Amino acid sequence: MTGSAFVTGGTGFVGLNLIEQLTRLGWRVTALHRPSSDLRQIARFPVRLIAGDLLDSQSLARAVPGGVDVVFHLAADTSMWSRHQDRQRRINVDGTRNVIEAALAAGARRLVHISTWNVYGLGQGEISEALPQLGRDSWISYDRTKFLAEEEVRRGIGRSLDAVIVNPAHIIGRYDRRGWARLIVAAHERWLPGVPPGAGTFCHAEAVAQALIAAAERGRTGRNYLLSGCDASFVEVFRAIAEVSGRRVGLRPLPALVFRLAARAAVARAALTGREPEMTPEGVAIALARARVASKRAEQELGYRPVPLRTMIADSYRWLVAEGIIPAG
Repeated sequence: MTGSAFVTGGTGFVGLNLIEQLTRLGWRVTALHRPSSDLRQIARFPVRLIAGDLLDSQSLARAVPGGVDVVFHLAADTSMWSRHQDRQRRINVDGTRNVIEAALAAGARRLVHISTWNVYGLGQGEISEALPQLGRDSWISYDRTKFLAEEEVRRGIGRSLDAVIVNPAHIIGRYDRRGWARLIVAAHERWLPGVPPGAGTFCHAEAVAQALIAAAERGRTGRNYLLSGCDASFVEVFRAIAEVSGRRVGLRPLPALVFRLAARAAVARAALTGREPEMTPEGVAIALARARVASKRAEQELGYRPVPLRTMIADSYRWLVAEGIIPAG
């Protein structure tokens, strides 16, 4: 299937992977971007760019093409700093509601909403779609607002919107500057004192983009699709980074308390500087959760295939080098 697509969040990490895949397949893509967005990466692809804002319903109504085949809603506030929770609620919840209204008004054939595994909670062991979603009561604003965004999608489905929800695990891949790529940069620059003791499930950004397209083509209305990948400890992640980069990387695990205290200190400094900290209690809690994500449904219904850890790290590393974020050699 190819057709017309409207993408929010197209200048972001996952959005760029999605647009790369869509344009490669021949989709006609319209991408919403904020007036202040950096367009250097997205300008490489044959897309129609429209400036707008998730919180401006009129700009959304003008931006979504009438009769568009699929609206891919990827835009979100992923901050892990509690100071931004009001902004995060507006963007993630109110913004999603506005996108749904615009999709309904435009007669969009389907909406694919990207969420996160976190909406199922951090303490349920292996996570599958059969488990209850605990995000409503999470103390982490990102998890809570993404749960509430899913509720908006479900309300839209109740109004005859054809929509599916995709819930990836931790995502690694090219076009990432501020997510898990920071681990690769930190390992390369050797500024981390040691390795966190946690573990998680990591998935490849390119595979996530392909799953989003598959969800548009054959996902079942109203379903959630969790995307897993490779279950790995952070020691294994850093070992893979060392293998890919050829640099010596410290593999000494440190107690969780060290990272929790470091996050508190970083937040205290940020309160004085006003700059978002690199580490927060929320981010540390997610990193230390040891959650495992299962993707049997996505594999069976979407043809999703997990990618080896080394492959996704190599993809991210090569892009970081190509962009000059990490020096070559």
